Amino acid sequence: MLALLVLVTVALASAHHGGEHFEGEKVFRVNVEDENHINIIRELASTTQVGKAGQNKPAIFMDCGFHAREWISPAFCQWFVREAVRTYGREIQVTELLDKLDFYVLPVLNIDGYIYTWTKSRFWRKTRSTHTGSSCIGTDPNRNFDAGWCEIGASRNPCDETYCGPAAESEKETKALADFIRNKLSSIKAYLTIHSYSQMMIYPYSYAYKLGENNAELNALAKATVKELASLHGTKYTYGPGATTIYPAAGGSDDWAYDQGIRYSFTFELRDTGRYGFLLPESQIRATCEETFLAIKYVASYVLEHLY
Repeated sequence: MLALLVLVTVALASAHHGGEHFEGEKVFRVNVEDENHINIIRELASTTQVGKAGQNKPAIFMDCGFHAREWISPAFCQWFVREAVRTYGREIQVTELLDKLDFYVLPVLNIDGYIYTWTKSRFWRKTRSTHTGSSCIGTDPNRNFDAGWCEIGASRNPCDETYCGPAAESEKETKALADFIRNKLSSIKAYLTIHSYSQMMIYPYSYAYKLGENNAELNALAKATVKELASLHGTKYTYGPGATTIYPAAGGSDDWAYDQGIRYSFTFELRDTGRYGFLLPESQIRATCEETFLAIKYVASYVLEHLY
């Protein structure tokens, strides 16, 4: 379901229908007031305008909630929307970014899986789709994009956690996201996808041991961004191409976006490095969101200064 497209077209709260999720209704979902609660799927941001409207403004697309059990990810997207609304007109950098860029923010891609982690199984990862000939449920949405699909670091077994699906974009969630980006491709200048955990900032490629055309630029930007992130709470991130920094994995959204021509494509793996893993304590939510907000602002400012 692109369960939620808070299309922060700088009208940080103007929502558009973003697609359908597997198990039912079409909905717009976001809660800009409560970072931690499942009401993320209940409230929709109002139509309050934030920022300056404009035709064909350059844009940044950011999504959260690919993997259901990574709860800090949707919490951050909600925090981002909340802080952008709260600080617009008060904080110089945020105001400039929202005046000059559109932000498309998708707080929970995999809403069916996310709900399932609240109601049935806390460590569920995949979507909740069914597959002909198998009793196993779900596809890994971050192995389902048409970027070296299922070639490496992915499984063709529907029962595995990294199942790539019967075909690229077989999932309604990934298809809706890909369609949206394709429709806005001329304006989207950066793609940011938020995951956990590992404290990493990675960039293409993950589907092969190769480097992107602007690898030196991506490396320098990642280095500067993780330095900015660490300046607040001292949280240390590693960075680099996905295949060599974390592991090879085909079918990822960041590689796909990069291959569509989006030069600045990054995956953030938020806190921590394994002590708590997916069970990050509530006491760390605020600090994680604060430091990540700094990082996103840094990337956005760089993109604004290096439009193409």
